Amino acid sequence: MKKILYKILAAIIVIVIAWFAFIYFVPYSEGTRSGELIKITHKGVIFKTWEGEISQGISGAQIFSFSILDKDEQIIENLKEYQGKYVKLTYIERYASFVFWGDTKYFITAVEQESSPHFNK
Repeated sequence: MKKILYKILAAIIVIVIAWFAFIYFVPYSEGTRSGELIKITHKGVIFKTWEGEISQGISGAQIFSFSILDKDEQIIENLKEYQGKYVKLTYIERYASFVFWGDTKYFITAVEQESSPHFNK
């Protein structure tokens, strides 16, 4: 009886590890989006995550929400600096997310400031 329980427990552990590895290493899509950075925040009660939003329209009609992993400290600092400015975000979309990673499935891998196509200075 103990042998069967150990095998079931081992199978459950292997499945959980395989699921975590799949979510972490296999992206669903990769891409870029541009817009005005309207929000960057560090939020949560138990698990603090970095979340942000860009507005992809003049009136803010289309909002793109994203998350940033804690290990990407340079990206977080750049986003804080670019608050209210037009930025280009490079991201990966994962199949799912974990509560300790962030609220969205979109994770930023690079950020750069751009000039707004709406306002020529």
